[in-house]
Amino acid sequence: MVNCWKHSGDHSEEGRCTGGGLDSSSYPQKAFWIGLSALLLLVIIALGLAGHLVLAGSGSKPLQTVRITASDQTGLLLNQSAVVDLQNDLVMFSVTSSGNQTSTVLFDIKHGLICYKPVDQDSCFLQTMVRSDYEHVGSLVNASGHKRNIQMSGNETQRRTEFLGVLAASQVNVSSLEEPLQTLCQDRSVHWTRRTDGPGKQRLVYFCIDICFPSNICVSVCFYYLPE
Repeated sequence: MVNCWKHSGDHSEEGRCTGGGLDSSSYPQKAFWIGLSALLLLVIIALGLAGHLVLAGSGSKPLQTVRITASDQTGLLLNQSAVVDLQNDLVMFSVTSSGNQTSTVLFDIKHGLICYKPVDQDSCFLQTMVRSDYEHVGSLVNASGHKRNIQMSGNETQRRTEFLGVLAASQVNVSSLEEPLQTLCQDRSVHWTRRTDGPGKQRLVYFCIDICFPSNICVSVCFYYLPE
């Protein structure tokens, strides 16, 4: 609050203001320092935001898509693409059959799981990763850094067949799965599988999914249901 008093009469007029009043000549100087402080504050905020964006950009790893073209044992081309997510340790295959239907195979490296989602089934199938699986996926992760399209020669490609027995009695609750497995199989039943030497004559193979890796190895994964 500013108090001013004025004394008049026989004496000369006097004026005085108290309570922090400033002379009008000080206002331009005060405005200058306030403006300069605000400008410095804006510069600091801008530099901090830019640094945060740079660090965030350097820490995130973009998704890489690798297309793999190979032929099956009958000579038909296998159209595949693999999305490599280095940040979350995921590799997702999209395998398109000759009938233009696409199945999905997800390698969850962090949790050591493979999830198969066949296009013509109403179930997902889980399998634990073994050493060879890590090696195959590792070849794809390494190739994703400098290759976008991989053409595999039929003469140089090694082919192998794996049989997985479906444990129908050991159904998995979808809500107990980690992401992204839960989202991938949210509308399906989920079953564990185990590697076997083969279904035997008494069992039938219901479907197979062919997966090719940049290491010139193609694996045909075939499923059949085990007895209850």
